[in-house]
Amino acid sequence: MGRVEQHLGGSDADAVVRSLADELLAALDASSGRFLLGITGPPGAGKSTLAGALAAAVGERCGAGVVVVAPLDGFHLSNETLDRLGLRSVKGAPRTFDAAAFAGSLRRLREEPPSTLLWPDFDRVAEATVPDAIPICPESRLVITEGNYLLLDQPWWREVRGLLDQVWYVDAPRDVLRRRLIERQIAGGRREEDAVRHVDESDLPNAELVARTRALADRVIRP
Repeated sequence: MGRVEQHLGGSDADAVVRSLADELLAALDASSGRFLLGITGPPGAGKSTLAGALAAAVGERCGAGVVVVAPLDGFHLSNETLDRLGLRSVKGAPRTFDAAAFAGSLRRLREEPPSTLLWPDFDRVAEATVPDAIPICPESRLVITEGNYLLLDQPWWREVRGLLDQVWYVDAPRDVLRRRLIERQIAGGRREEDAVRHVDESDLPNAELVARTRALADRVIRP
């Protein structure tokens, strides 16, 4: 399909989400197996919010068990591993994820007969992964995975795109991203000056890397 540009915001946001959910349901009806949707975009753009809204809209129509959100963030390397590798200060960069394990889990969803797969989650307060937190059951035919690097052209990451049926890119202006990311870091327990430093030295460079993948998305969703 050609790339679609779509606005999501204001009083029409709920209607847009319902329309997107209708498209997903139609795609699911046309699929003989699972449908894997990727939602990507820079940190702070609203990927998790959109994924949750879509899952709720689909669940209202078909039952909550049909859809599940499986975030990339569950594949962060542990803090102990990051400390050993000297990467704790750039946590969130592509090399701080286990991209091979992420691609392998997607491949299982795509290629293996339906069974229950336990997916890891991420605790933002503890800044740590939570193993086996999200059960993906055989009846979960729509899997929404969201994360920054779904379209990245680097080893292991480039395999991800071929395992997804569609990838949607959520965009937002840089100043909005920066404000949201600083607020997120403070909410996670950082002092303001540390939050600003982390965002400017780590999160925003990651956002610039992700922005270069925008043209590869099937759909771009903007505020």
